[in-house]
Amino acid sequence: MNAPILIALYSSYVIVSALFLILENRNPQTTFAWLLLFMLAPGIGLVVYYFFGRGYHAFDKQKELMQEKIGSDLLEDLNFLIERQSVLIERIAKEKPASYKKKLLRLGRNNASSILTTHNDVEILQNAEEKYPRLLQDIREAQHHIHLNYYIWTEDEFTQTVKAALIERAQAGVEVRCLYDAYGGSMSNGYLQELRDGGVEIHTYLEYRNLTRIHTFNYRSHRKLAVFDGRIGYIGGLNLDKDQIDGGKYFDSWRDTHLRITGEATLALQANFAVSWFNTTEERIASAEYFPEIKTQHFTPVQITMSGPDSSWRAIQQLYFYMIMAAEEKIYLQSPFFIPDTSILEALKAAALAGVEVKMMFTPRGTSYTIPYWAANTYFAEVAKAGVKIYLYQAGYFHPKTLNIDNTVCTIGTANMDIRSFTLNYEANAVIYDEAIAKELEQDFLNDLEHCTEWSLDEYKKRNVLSRLRDSVCRLASPLL
Repeated sequence: MNAPILIALYSSYVIVSALFLILENRNPQTTFAWLLLFMLAPGIGLVVYYFFGRGYHAFDKQKELMQEKIGSDLLEDLNFLIERQSVLIERIAKEKPASYKKKLLRLGRNNASSILTTHNDVEILQNAEEKYPRLLQDIREAQHHIHLNYYIWTEDEFTQTVKAALIERAQAGVEVRCLYDAYGGSMSNGYLQELRDGGVEIHTYLEYRNLTRIHTFNYRSHRKLAVFDGRIGYIGGLNLDKDQIDGGKYFDSWRDTHLRITGEATLALQANFAVSWFNTTEERIASAEYFPEIKTQHFTPVQITMSGPDSSWRAIQQLYFYMIMAAEEKIYLQSPFFIPDTSILEALKAAALAGVEVKMMFTPRGTSYTIPYWAANTYFAEVAKAGVKIYLYQAGYFHPKTLNIDNTVCTIGTANMDIRSFTLNYEANAVIYDEAIAKELEQDFLNDLEHCTEWSLDEYKKRNVLSRLRDSVCRLASPLL
């Protein structure tokens, strides 16, 4: 093929690519970055974009229609909660004025259709030693249904116990439905077949390992949820994995945070599972047996906020941003990763510069995957200049995902403080409007401080230039970390 034809083809390719990218209306930096890749690596750029750059375009209209279809059923089942929203908000204003955040409540309702629930008993469970025995007990005591949705589900001594408990309940007539992420699930075919032979329905969520769905392999179902009989629910950072009991071969221990909720907030977790289950199996979960009306003695307002790559809004990113900007006195944040986008980065710096006490806690290293921990140093340096205090946990792997503002409102969930959780993962967080719970979470933060070292900006500036260059190069991959 002669040169003029090649030039014409290349020019046409660049023009079409530019028009396509421009029409996506992303931020200019992202658009120029993709266009540069398309120009420098024709063909390869298209492949990379297909797998990593499509965002919500990776999800077809049929899935949107499926979600709308099951959504209408769920609205009917949850109507008794929906009708009380304005009354509940007024009650928070009267009975919990310190935790009353009208705009935050409204944000959750509008960006993620988060239903406010108030009749809840909420327990903070620190580490697997507290969660796993309770989870196994709830499995063994379930009478109607068990619903599990986990990102990581391994095959080990602990999950063999889980398997046996699930099979026992299924054979006793309890409906057992389980979802796990295609990337995070590492059970053998034999393990899965034993579950299925025992009456447990278990499926991969967002299965990308086939030609029709391979373009979605960069997306993760990062949620860790459980629902028992529509009355008891779990949400937080802990997966189903023995390493989270003993730290595995790389760490001496594992530090994490989870919630056990008895009450109405469980129904929101149930609704999320129902949508995920329908998107996977096309089977509806919608009736009074799954959505019972629940009353508890405690008035603990909870909103469950969900987000995913096919969501209309980046709901959890907006949740974090607004909570940070709403803080008046203090912000205590915990996450294994710190790869924030520009909005979160600026919000943290603005809060610190405005005199808010901002303390953040992270893990200093991973196992064999070190890139995000190197990249985090560059972000630490930015916020530290504004007065943010950064602490690195040294007593084991650090995996909680918590944010506490002013000891009045806090959130515990599955979302890390990184761009992947904001844009590429399916995530879920519980927002709790309660001073007592927030103060308990603060005490846990202070206890963790005893096992931390403070990250120093002065010390970082003294590191050799190659080390800092490595961190800056790793930062370039932030959107995918």
